[in-house]
Amino acid sequence: MRPYAQPVAARTDAVPAPAEFRRALDALATATWRPELAVEDIPAPQRIAPFSAAVTADVVVGDDEVGNGRLVLLHDPAGNDAWQGTFRCVTFARADVDPEMVTDPLLARVGWSWLLDALEAHGAAYTAPSGTVTSVASESFGGMAENEPRAEVEVRASWTAVLDDGLGLDAHLAAWAELLCTTAGLPPLPAGVVAMPPRRGTPSRSTRRR
Repeated sequence: MRPYAQPVAARTDAVPAPAEFRRALDALATATWRPELAVEDIPAPQRIAPFSAAVTADVVVGDDEVGNGRLVLLHDPAGNDAWQGTFRCVTFARADVDPEMVTDPLLARVGWSWLLDALEAHGAAYTAPSGTVTSVASESFGGMAENEPRAEVEVRASWTAVLDDGLGLDAHLAAWAELLCTTAGLPPLPAGVVAMPPRRGTPSRSTRRR
C-alpha cells in the first residue's frame, strides 16, 4: 500500500506545522516504494518532538512476510543539540535469518553498515547516526521440540536528515526501504531499476562484506 502521511502531531498549543515539515510530509505521502514493501501510515509519537509522522512496512516475498520495520520522522524547528539539526529519522528493521548467522561475530558490524551503505548509496545527506544491532536465536524443547530453530536480526537506528528547507527526504526514504530489504535478505537495487519480486524463497545472505 502507498503511505498517506498521518495528520501532523502538533504542539499542545496547536501551532501550525511549518512549511519545511509540510514539504517533508509531501515526500512521505508520494514516495515510490519497492514492490516487495507494503507500506502504510501509523499514528506518530507526539511527545518526542513538536511535529512527527510515521509509517510501517512489511517486506513480502510471494505470500511470505520476511521482514518488517517502522520509520518515524521527527521535526523540531528550533533545532536539537543531540540531533545536530531539525529533522530526525528513527527506525527499526527486523527479519528472520538463518540460525548460523547469529553466531557470526561480524553480524552486528555488518548489520550497522546496511544503514550507512544505504544512506551513502542514495545520496542522503545525514549526520549524527546512532543505533544498535541485535541478533537472537531460539531453540524449542519438550512439548515444543518439533518447532524449527529460529533466529532474527534487528537494527534500531536514528540519524539526522540534512534537508534543504524540508526538501530531500526522498533519498532518506529510499535508503530506509533498502535497509528493510537488505535486512530481509533482498539485494539492493541499482539506481533506476525496479525489481521483480523473487518467485520463491529469498536470496541467501552472508555477513561477509564484499
